Amino acid sequence: MQNVQTLKLTRTKEAVFAAVFTALAVYTPMLVHHFGGAAAGRIFLPMPFFVLAAGLLFGWRAGFVTGLISPILSFLISGMPMAIILPFITVQLCAYGFVAGNLKERFNGWISLAGALLAGMLASGIAVLLFSKMNAAAYVFSALKDGWIGIAIQFAALPILAYFLKKYLADEKNI
Repeated sequence: MQNVQTLKLTRTKEAVFAAVFTALAVYTPMLVHHFGGAAAGRIFLPMPFFVLAAGLLFGWRAGFVTGLISPILSFLISGMPMAIILPFITVQLCAYGFVAGNLKERFNGWISLAGALLAGMLASGIAVLLFSKMNAAAYVFSALKDGWIGIAIQFAALPILAYFLKKYLADEKNI
């Protein structure tokens, strides 16, 4: 059974929403760091939140583009994420957005989110393993240990938020 649950938008609207979610993914971590300190980003995961939301709401293209552009733009503006982990964060976020969007076309929000989170962690672990001298398992374990609160927030909020935003945005007069 085909369960298409992403919004069907024109390419222009899809690009506009990807740009909005990219801006949110860049700006929100700055707010979190400002009010919560340097470690708050690793705890609350504000950038992945909006990348995953873009994938769940608008499909794999918007999710992938948001995941690709957000960390690079954030680094250019704020210097975060740090240059040494920027490639790994970029790979992870691209996987998050791409997989969330692809899975959302066939599954509900929670399954899509779980699959995207697993794929993103696996992708970043493989990137660390192949392209750095860091311990890939320690890198992924550290990300999970530090980010469990953000992951819990994503599971609690994203599928529900995506459902209601999708309902709202499905009405042509609202967009």
